[in-house]
Amino acid sequence: MGSRWYSVVVDAMDPNRLARWWAEVLDFRLLREVAGEVVIGRDGGPRLLFTRAPAARPDRGRLHIELDPDDRDAELERLLDMGARHVAAGPAGGARIVLADPEGNEFIILTRHDG
Repeated sequence: MGSRWYSVVVDAMDPNRLARWWAEVLDFRLLREVAGEVVIGRDGGPRLLFTRAPAARPDRGRLHIELDPDDRDAELERLLDMGARHVAAGPAGGARIVLADPEGNEFIILTRHDG
């Protein structure tokens, strides 16, 4: 048991423009476009999610990995046992749990997603 790589999230000042650029570079297609978020990829594969971030945040990188576990609670316990640490509950009513790896790089465990 474990997690599947769900997406890499890219903070962007213009998510639409940057997503379309990367879609052309990677021969990906637009999968979803909703209020400041654009998802590109191939069916069944990892995705790139571009989200609006007006400025770089010095306390956080502009990229992070999202994981989609089979069993969120078991995977959370396993990752914490491996040295991950809690950073914060994510937005959208707790649909995401923000963790950091042993070197402080943030990543997210999805608790539910739009597919």
